[in-house]
Amino acid sequence: MEITLDKHSANQASVKIKLNEADYQPKVDAKVKDYARKANIKGFRPGKAPIAMVKKLYGTSVLVDEINSMLSTSLNDYLKSQTFRILGDPLPVVENADQIDWANQKDFDFEYKIGFVEDIKVDFDKSLNVTSYTLEVDKATIDDAVSNLRRQYGKMTNPEVSQEGDFLYGDIKALDGSFEKTFSLPLSKVDGRSLKKFIGLSKGDIVEFDPSKAIKEDLAEVVGVEESEVEKLSGKFTFLVQNINRTEDAELNQEFFDKVFGPDQVDSEEAFMEKVNAIMSENYNKEVRVFSDEKIKDTLIEKANIDLPEDFLKEWLFRANEGKVTQEQVDQEYPIYAKQLSWTIISNEIAKNNEIKGEHEDVIEKTKEMIREQFASSGMGAQLESSMDMFVDNYLQGNEGQNYMQMLTSVQNEKVLSFVKEKIDITEEVISIDKFKELLEN
Repeated sequence: MEITLDKHSANQASVKIKLNEADYQPKVDAKVKDYARKANIKGFRPGKAPIAMVKKLYGTSVLVDEINSMLSTSLNDYLKSQTFRILGDPLPVVENADQIDWANQKDFDFEYKIGFVEDIKVDFDKSLNVTSYTLEVDKATIDDAVSNLRRQYGKMTNPEVSQEGDFLYGDIKALDGSFEKTFSLPLSKVDGRSLKKFIGLSKGDIVEFDPSKAIKEDLAEVVGVEESEVEKLSGKFTFLVQNINRTEDAELNQEFFDKVFGPDQVDSEEAFMEKVNAIMSENYNKEVRVFSDEKIKDTLIEKANIDLPEDFLKEWLFRANEGKVTQEQVDQEYPIYAKQLSWTIISNEIAKNNEIKGEHEDVIEKTKEMIREQFASSGMGAQLESSMDMFVDNYLQGNEGQNYMQMLTSVQNEKVLSFVKEKIDITEEVISIDKFKELLEN
C-alpha cells in the first residue's frame, strides 16, 4: 500500500492511496473461506459448496467490503499522524470511483480531497480590549411590563357603552348578502379614522363600514377567514353589536401579586415592582451577556485570522446533506458556519494549550440549570428538584449520547471564555434597552 499527500494550497490537499493485489487478497481469501464454511447454497449441504462457487457468488462483494475497510482504517491512521487539523471529512473523488472494474481490476488507485488548517496561533493579553455590557432597565419599561401584567390578569366585564380598547362581539354582513360572519372585533385593530364609528355603541347598534379600510392590519386573522377570502371583505358592510367585552386592569393588591409570582412571594407594591425589575433585568442581561461573549469571540476570530478551505467546506456541507439542502442554501449559510467553526478551532486550541476541559460534574450542574430554566414558570418547584436526577439522566442519555457531548462542549467553551476574560482588558459599560437594540442592529 502506498499513500501520498498532494497539497494544492495552504488548506486543501489530495490524499492518494494505491493498493495492489498483495495488500488485500489474503484478507479477501480468508473471508471467502469463512463464507464457504457457513454458506447455505441450494444443492449442497451447509458448508460443503466448492470454494470456486462461493467465490463466484460472493467474491466481488467481499472484495469491495475488504478494500473499503482497508481504505477507511489506513486513511484515518494516516491523517491522525499529520500535524495539521483536518476539517470535515475526506471526500472521495467520485469520478475515479465510478471507473473501477471490480471484477477484473487487480491494482486500485483511490483519491480523497481534504481540507485542513495548520499553524493556529491564538494570542491574547491585556493589549486586547473588548467592551462588556450590562443593561439597566428604565422605569418606563418596568411600568409598561406591569401594565401588561395587570391587563393579562384583569377581569372581563360587559359594559353598556363601548370605548377604545374594547372588543365588540357581533355580526358582520355585506350589504349585497355575499358575506356574513359572527366574530369578536378588537377595537385596537381599527384604523383611527374609522374608530369613532365604534365608540359609544350599545347592544343592538349597527355600524356601516368598509372592513378593508377600517381594519389596519391582519384583516384575515381579525375576521377569522382564509387569506384567499380577504378580497370578499371590501365594500359596504354592516356590523351588528351583540355584546361589548372589556378587560379591566387588575388592582395592585395581594391577590394580583400571588397570581403573578405565587403565594406570599411579595407582600407590597414596592416589593412587587422590585421583583419585576429584578426578573426583567436578569432576562435582558442574559441576552446582553450572550451578545458580549459573541463580541469577544468575534475579536479572537478576527485576531487569529484562520484561513479556512472555503471551497472544500462548501462541497463537504453540500455532499454531507445531499438531498436536504441546495447549493444556494449552503452558500447563504456558509458565513455562519465558518464563524462557528473558527471559534471551535480557537476554543479547542486554547483549551489544549491551557489544560482546560469540561468535567462530568460540570455537565451535570449545567444540565440541572437548563432544566430549572425550562420549568421556571411551571410551578413544579419541589417536585422538580425531587425528580431532578431522573430528568438529567433522561436528557443526557438522549439523542444517542449526543446531548451529553454537546453539553460537555458547551461547558468547555464557557471555561475557555472565562479564562480569556481573565487575560484580556475588558471595559464595562452600562447601557439602556434602546442602546442594546441599536447594538443588535449593527
